[in-house]
Amino acid sequence: MASPPPPPLPSAPPPVLPYVVALADDLSGAAETARALGGPVRLSLDAADVAGTAAAHDLVVDLDTRHLPPADAAHAVRTALRAARADPPPLLYKKVDSQLRGRLAAEAAAYAEGAEAVVVAPALPAARRTVIGGVVHMNGVPLHHTDGWRAERASAPRSLPEALSGLPIRTIPLDVVRSVPAALDAAFRRIAASGAHPAPDAETDADLDAVAAAALRLGPGFRLLGSGGLAAALGRALPRPAAAAPPPMLERDHTPLLFVVGTAEPGAVAQIARLTVLGARHVPLDPADVAAGTVRLPPAAAAPSLTVLSIDGSAGPRPGAGRALSTALGALAATCPGRPDLVLTGGETARTTLDALGIRELEPLGEIHHGAVHSRTPDGRHVVTRPGSYGGEDSLLRIAVALRPRLAVSTAAIRTCHRPPPA
Repeated sequence: MASPPPPPLPSAPPPVLPYVVALADDLSGAAETARALGGPVRLSLDAADVAGTAAAHDLVVDLDTRHLPPADAAHAVRTALRAARADPPPLLYKKVDSQLRGRLAAEAAAYAEGAEAVVVAPALPAARRTVIGGVVHMNGVPLHHTDGWRAERASAPRSLPEALSGLPIRTIPLDVVRSVPAALDAAFRRIAASGAHPAPDAETDADLDAVAAAALRLGPGFRLLGSGGLAAALGRALPRPAAAAPPPMLERDHTPLLFVVGTAEPGAVAQIARLTVLGARHVPLDPADVAAGTVRLPPAAAAPSLTVLSIDGSAGPRPGAGRALSTALGALAATCPGRPDLVLTGGETARTTLDALGIRELEPLGEIHHGAVHSRTPDGRHVVTRPGSYGGEDSLLRIAVALRPRLAVSTAAIRTCHRPPPA
């Protein structure tokens, strides 16, 4: 008689996947990071949520510090880091602006406290923003030779060490980043042992993949600080369960769609023009009237299905006035009748609009184009956030068609009417 088969060996428990707690300084960057990480993720507008993180989900929190004094911004980062302590500890990520705006030096110094080293990599290849020799380049031009800081009170920093003044930074050239993993690991360790922080050059997503992989190999003492490009590299490096597919979008053609354009970027004018051709009503707002709260929107019956609110920038940028204008613009947008879906460009404008509406959490659903993140609020409203400096001339048009597919027919007709005659 044959002996019974041996009992099956107990299966090994599934590996515990580290979860990520990412801290952003503005809302559009937080949304970009949430999509970049992939997998199940929560996007919160409430810093207190860091303390309640569940290991089943990554968490991205908008600390909303871009406009704060440096000491207050640093305090917000320290408070979030204390709240994030858990067992097992999360992987920490600090999202920063790829153009180095905000309270970068103060926040990075706070983020570095208690770390073996902070790996600084703000390159964003998808937007043609690279780092060579420790200098951020936009479309191949050094940042300090561009107008990327036109709306800031200060001049753009000439290098990462200058931008992170007070935090010792050592750059790592591309040939080391692209060499064997052991060489990059050794460079990170050597710089950390000297009391400094590594800032590897990067031109491509593959460069950022190498940087993220090296930091993960060296353990949680090496914290990552970078743009959405490095966040995407981290997402590619981490095994993650697939995010649940969003439910099909119900027909929303009768729901108004409100664009709130809070960016000072010159390209916004052309982006808005593409919408007005489709019949969108554009309401350029005088900055003084917005700040004074004297602008009133028409009643729901008079409101078209597509409305664009923007700050009239014909008088040029107003350095230092961004937050006050964003707050007033957000408060105005919140009064728009008909409970519209929202397209919000510029991180501060996105945050102040959602604050005025009492929205504290977003569920990311997808990305319409790079940086244009489509989310849903807990009560079902659809929201697209996009950094002000992102997107080509057709950016807002692409977003409109994604949210209202019927507009694709009108767009095709417009292209046909404007097609040049054959030669």
